[in-house]
Amino acid sequence: MGTVRPIRSAPREPLELHAQAMDNLRFIRRTMEGAASFTAVPGTGGIAMGITALIAAAIAAAQPTSERWLMVWLLEAVAALALGVVFARRKARTMDATLLSGPGRKFLLGLLPALLTGGLLTFALFRAGLLAEIPAMWLLMYGTGVIAGGAFSVRIVPVMGTCFLALGAAAVFCPAAWGNYLLAAGFGLMQMVFGGIIAWRHGG
Repeated sequence: MGTVRPIRSAPREPLELHAQAMDNLRFIRRTMEGAASFTAVPGTGGIAMGITALIAAAIAAAQPTSERWLMVWLLEAVAALALGVVFARRKARTMDATLLSGPGRKFLLGLLPALLTGGLLTFALFRAGLLAEIPAMWLLMYGTGVIAGGAFSVRIVPVMGTCFLALGAAAVFCPAAWGNYLLAAGFGLMQMVFGGIIAWRHGG
């Protein structure tokens, strides 16, 4: 009577190779996402934001009180934020990307803390009756956020942030009566100029 031998199990090597290959692909994808730049910064959106800022500056200049002046600019900030999100999502879709991808998430994590801090400081300065200090603070905080987020974007974005930072620094030493003009120059004209450059060089 012959010896009964157990049936050999199927070799596991192909499955192990497949699992190793999938791990390698995941690592490569994470590495590429970490090294990529966030290119969904909307150039046309920047132009639109600049136009609304110029309109807001004209309306704010005609307000009889500082409180109503501030309200106009706060409404403009909300409108600009909405425009930025809409245009960024549209550009991301054309590039088959998402705003919360690796580079996009890093861009937002760099930008949002400065914007949130600016909002809290606005409330604090308003409560203290220091409305004249708000334009310089807004320009400085926006510039800081754009520089931080721009570290994960195309080169022109941190350059724009640096220009906002420089304008905000100048605003600290300018007369309070210049505040509205400085906001128009930064959030209006400067935003439009850099939006045009981004649209020309990087599309959308």
